[in-house]
Amino acid sequence: MSLGNQLDTLYRQVIMDHYKSPRNRGELEGDTLKINMNNPTCGDRIQLQMIVEDGKIAQAKFVGEGCSISLSSASMMTEAVKGVPVEDALKMSEMFSDMMLGKDVDTENFELEDIEALKGVAKFPARIKCATLAWKAMEKGLNDEEVE
Repeated sequence: MSLGNQLDTLYRQVIMDHYKSPRNRGELEGDTLKINMNNPTCGDRIQLQMIVEDGKIAQAKFVGEGCSISLSSASMMTEAVKGVPVEDALKMSEMFSDMMLGKDVDTENFELEDIEALKGVAKFPARIKCATLAWKAMEKGLNDEEVE
């Protein structure tokens, strides 16, 4: 098996692990930032909840339904942004969007870890919206919060 095939297999395993055992699935108690988004082309729906304290994402959880790519991406994203300054979370989201568009991304500043498993989604344009749904919800929530 070539290295490329081994990586594809590993990435599929990581995606399925997050899909079958999602991290941060559920609802947060108390005063939270709630963002509802959906992908009408395939029916993915998510409600992202975040607590932002002292300029950082203190907590993030999600509920929703959708395909393995959508839900595993939400699981990975909530793991990646907890404890991260809002500005850095927004940069991570921009970097993730670039990765989904097949662009080379600078991983010097942010360690992608499991998120890199979604890199192959770029080969399937119809699935990019699935992968970016939770990230777009986070961007919307954080950008709207700055306005208020």
